Amino acid sequence: MKKLTLLLVLFAFISCKNDKQTEASSEKETSTETSSTSEKETKGYPTKVYWGDTHLHTDLSMDAGAFGNRIGMDEAYKFARGEEVTSSTGLKTKLSRPLDFLVIADHSDGMGLFPAIVNKEEWVMKTEEYPRWRKLYDEGKNSEMALDIIFNFSQGKFSFKTNDPTIMKPVWESVVAAAEKYNEPGKFTAFIGYEWTSLIKGNNLHRNVIYRDNGDKAITQLPYTLADSSDPEKLWENLASYEERTGGQVLAIPHNGNLSNGMMFMEETISGSEFDEAYLKKRAKWEPLYEVTQIKGDGEAHPFLSPNDEFADYENWDFGNLDLSTLKTNDMLEHEYARSALKIGLKYKTTMGANPYKYGLIGSTDSHTSLATADDNNFFGKASNVEPSKERWEHPFVKAEKATIYTWQTVASGYAAVWAQENTRASLWDAMKRKETYGTTGSRMQIRFFGGYDYTVSDLDNLVDAGYNKGVPMGGDMKNAGDKSPTFMVYALMDPENGSLDRIQIVKGWANADGTLNEKVYDVDWSGDRKVDAEGKVPSVGNSVNLENATWDNSIGATELKAVWTDEGFDPALEAFYYVRVIEIPTPRWTLYDVIQYGAEMSDEVPMTQTERGYTSPIWYSPK
Repeated sequence: MKKLTLLLVLFAFISCKNDKQTEASSEKETSTETSSTSEKETKGYPTKVYWGDTHLHTDLSMDAGAFGNRIGMDEAYKFARGEEVTSSTGLKTKLSRPLDFLVIADHSDGMGLFPAIVNKEEWVMKTEEYPRWRKLYDEGKNSEMALDIIFNFSQGKFSFKTNDPTIMKPVWESVVAAAEKYNEPGKFTAFIGYEWTSLIKGNNLHRNVIYRDNGDKAITQLPYTLADSSDPEKLWENLASYEERTGGQVLAIPHNGNLSNGMMFMEETISGSEFDEAYLKKRAKWEPLYEVTQIKGDGEAHPFLSPNDEFADYENWDFGNLDLSTLKTNDMLEHEYARSALKIGLKYKTTMGANPYKYGLIGSTDSHTSLATADDNNFFGKASNVEPSKERWEHPFVKAEKATIYTWQTVASGYAAVWAQENTRASLWDAMKRKETYGTTGSRMQIRFFGGYDYTVSDLDNLVDAGYNKGVPMGGDMKNAGDKSPTFMVYALMDPENGSLDRIQIVKGWANADGTLNEKVYDVDWSGDRKVDAEGKVPSVGNSVNLENATWDNSIGATELKAVWTDEGFDPALEAFYYVRVIEIPTPRWTLYDVIQYGAEMSDEVPMTQTERGYTSPIWYSPK
C-alpha cells in the first residue's frame, strides 16, 4: 500500500509550511504563514475540477477490435463511472475513483469494421481483404491482423471506402444512443465524439472531435473521415457546416505531434501554401486544446529542444511516425512538441496578428481497451493484446522493418482536468473552449493558476476570489499594463493516492523583436529546505521508491505548494506565454507493479520509477 503520511492533513486542506530561505530566489515569494487554502465558494466562478478522458476507443475502432478488444461502449461507460467490469482478457477491474466525464472517440474511418468481420456482415465479405483478415482472426493472430489493418490504412491501401454512409450511419447512431443513455447531468457527462484519423504517409495528424450538443443535433451529420480528406482545413470546413446547419457547437483536439514527423505544427498548410490570417484564425477557433500527454508518449517538451530543462525527458517517443515507415530526425522535433508550438505561435502573433497555436493543454489515454485508466497500478495497456500479464512488457507494440517499439515503452497516461461550474456537457465544453484546463500523466493533483499585475501573498488565502477579480485563470489573456511586471498566483494540492509534490515550475516562452524565440523554466516553490545551487537549479527531491514492494514514502515531498511569482525579466513590448508544470516525487511505474504482481523479469533498460507531473494551459500576454 502507498504510504500517505500526510493524508489526514491533505483532506483537511491544511497548509504544509515549507521552511525555505526567501533569499533562495529573487523571483520567488511564498506564504510565510500556515493557513487554510480552501477555496471560497463564489457564484459564477468554477470552484471544482472535473476529471475525465477525452480519447477512449472501444471494439468499434478497427484497430482496437483487431488487437483483441471484445468489450464495447456499455462496459466503457460503466468502467468510467466507477463500476467493475470484465476486460477482454477476462480480468475483473474497476477504477479506485470514478471519472466525471468521458469521450468515446472511436476512429471515424472503419468505425464498426471489426464487429463486421466477426459477424460476417455482407459488405465486408465482399472486400478483397476479408479472406486474409478472417483467416488471421480464426487463427487467433490478433496482433498480425491489427498491424496489417493499421499499415494498409495508414498507407491508403484499403480496397474499400471507409466513409460509406450506408455502413457508417447505423454505427454512428449506436454511438450517439450510448452517449445519451449514460449521460447524467450533474453526476456524469458522456460527450458525443469521434476521432478523425488523418494520416499522410504514416505521419500522424489525428484530431478528436467533441460535441457540446445532445444527440438530436449530433445525429444529423456523420463523422468526418480520412477518406473524405487528410487536410485539417477540410475537417474545419465540415465542423463549420455542422454548426451553421444545426446551431450546435463542436471543437477538435489534436494529439501525438511526436508521431507526425514534423507535420503537426508546420509553418505552412498541408497543401503547401503560406499561412494567411484567415488560416491562423481558423486553426485557433477550431482547435483550442492540445492533448499533451497520453499512452504513446509525452508531448510537452524534448531535451533536444530544451537542453537546460532537466524535466524535458519524461517518456518521450521520438522513434518515427505512427507506423515507423519513416524514422525521426532532429530537424522534425521543433514542429512536434507543445512548448515549441506555443513559441512558434507567438512568432505569428507578432508578424501577422493571429496565433494559430494558442493551445490549452489536457491529457487523455488513447486506450484501445474500452478502459479509461491512466493509473500505473491499474494500467491495462494500449490495446487488449497487452493487458496485464507476465510477458506483456516485451511484446512489440509497433514492429516495422526500420525499428520496433515495445510495450514497456508505452506510458500509463493521462487524464484531462477541467475547471467548470458543474458536471454537464455545456459547462465542461465551455471550460474546454476557454482553455480552463490542465493535463496530468495520471495523477489527480489539483492545480490553480492565475495571472495579473497585483497579486500579493495574502491573496493565496482567498485564491478564487482574488484570482478571478484581479486577473485571469489558466487559458486566459492578460491585458497590457504598461511597464508593470506581471505577477502569477499558483497553487497545487497533491493527489491523495499518488506521490507528494516535489516542485511547482512556471515555464515562460517569448518572441524577441528580432524574430528569435526563447524559453525559460522557473522553480517557484518546492518541498523541504532545498536551496538553489550555483547553476540556478533546485536539487533533486530524492527517491523513496522501494523496488521490492512498489511502495514509497511521501515524507520527502509536500502536501501542497503555493506561490506568488513576479516575472522580473518581463519586457512589455514582447509576446509571451506562461504555463505551470507541477512535478511529483518519484513513484512506481506500471512496469514495477507488473514485476511485483506477476514476477516478470525485465531487462535493465526498462524503467521502474517515474516522476508524474501536471501541465496547465498557458496564460498569454500580448502588447497589442
